[in-house]
Amino acid sequence: MINIPPNIPRSNSPIGRKLGNLMLKMMGWRIAGTFPCEDKFVAAVAPHTSNWDFFIGIAVKLALDVEIRFLGKHTIFIPPFGWLLRKWGGIPVRRDTPHGMVTQVRDIFNANDKLILGLAPEGTRKYTSEWKKGFIYIAQSAKVPIVPMAIDYRSKTFVVMPAINNTTELTPDQLLHQVKQQFSKQMAKYPEHASGL
Repeated sequence: MINIPPNIPRSNSPIGRKLGNLMLKMMGWRIAGTFPCEDKFVAAVAPHTSNWDFFIGIAVKLALDVEIRFLGKHTIFIPPFGWLLRKWGGIPVRRDTPHGMVTQVRDIFNANDKLILGLAPEGTRKYTSEWKKGFIYIAQSAKVPIVPMAIDYRSKTFVVMPAINNTTELTPDQLLHQVKQQFSKQMAKYPEHASGL
């Protein structure tokens, strides 16, 4: 198991930690890499080609006892499951606001002392020719690093990679290229469906 710096937001759930480790053991997966000493960042998790990616991600989150948030359309955060989505780390956002989702998420980053936001850059597990740039715009607007995290089916390893800190010094295209360089389609469960790699 990898070390977690003290400033990383934690879930503080011993039961969750045991469950996550059990899930990883049953699936034959391990975790490698190093978490950055950053209070806030965007976790770009890729490649995403299978529903299994979600279960592996949940197992990793639980095993590490790290609080990772995710975005969801505000309309799904309704009773009776809205509270559960929030408990799991969901952040409701509106896509129909004048200032857009990027501004909303930037304001959420600014309002929190610690925040890890997990996103799948492809936006879908189906093949597309290019990644969406939403996670790039969010990181640049909030002035936070991007931490690439790979789901590598070749070795059954979830890899936490070094942070890309110069997010505001690059154009969106340059930053997207730098992030994508950390991944290969051979990591995916279905390499032929790996988008934009």
